[in-house]
Amino acid sequence: MHKLSSRQWLILILLTVIWGINWPVMKIGVTGFPPLTFRMVCLLMGTPVLGVALLFLKVPLRIERQHWPELLVLGLFNMFIWHGMIIIAVQSLSSGRAAILGYTMPMFSAVIGAMFFGNRLPARAWGGVAAAALGVVLLLWHELTNLTGKPIGVLLALIAASTWALGTQLLRRTRMPVPTLAISFWMTLMTTVVMSVLAFVFERDQWHTPSQANFMAMVFNAVLVFGFAHAAWFYLARSLPPVASTLSVMLIPVLGVFSGALWLGEVLHWQDWAAVVLMVASICSVLWPTTPAPAPEPDDSAKAEDSAKTATT
Repeated sequence: MHKLSSRQWLILILLTVIWGINWPVMKIGVTGFPPLTFRMVCLLMGTPVLGVALLFLKVPLRIERQHWPELLVLGLFNMFIWHGMIIIAVQSLSSGRAAILGYTMPMFSAVIGAMFFGNRLPARAWGGVAAAALGVVLLLWHELTNLTGKPIGVLLALIAASTWALGTQLLRRTRMPVPTLAISFWMTLMTTVVMSVLAFVFERDQWHTPSQANFMAMVFNAVLVFGFAHAAWFYLARSLPPVASTLSVMLIPVLGVFSGALWLGEVLHWQDWAAVVLMVASICSVLWPTTPAPAPEPDDSAKAEDSAKTATT
């Protein structure tokens, strides 16, 4: 289990709030606006914000040529697939339920880590995964009928979550001798290029001037999501054990559901409140510090041996 520093706690709280309320913000952003184009504009606005911030912080951005293949793989699984698929899913699903499906990522991450990366999770961590999974089921309780009518959106969200889980495992194990913020910047820049190409190819004939609501959602994503939240997540994912980093953000879909209910009129039920308790339990399972076991008392023979050595000296 892992104890967070005060800096990590602050980053985690800000990340949870920003990403949580961003789900209804994204839903507003893609309402009446092509989704890939929305993501492209957010990235075109947000990548310079991130770059200027890193220059201000004097973060070295140079990455040696031999590390670019690994960087491309990290970008593919952490950014390209996630952003392309989840933004389309958001347009076809309710914002809160898209958030829940997206945050099946911790369950995928735990399974992938155990099966392919040799992670040995203690019972307490597996209990946290189970609590998070049950919370997801409860949050989806009243949406199962609706979701069966939107299989493409559900499938895209689950593929996005599973590839993000794999990307998190890969990012945790990278040995590139560069700052995490530099990795974040270059992955964001590459994603900007990828989303621009996809938007041009598939949505060029749908391009039009965004509404005021669309534009405000773009600004929110550009400044807070791509300018801060993604870099914050990569920092946590690389500095914490995989299960701690993934389960620590499980309040994000809960916040997504409740903010969606507040802004978009989605109905809340008792299952949503029960899910809050389960998500908190899941987070505590990996972040609540354990009490170290007391050192065993030496037996009588060890004490006698120590006394003999003392007398001899």
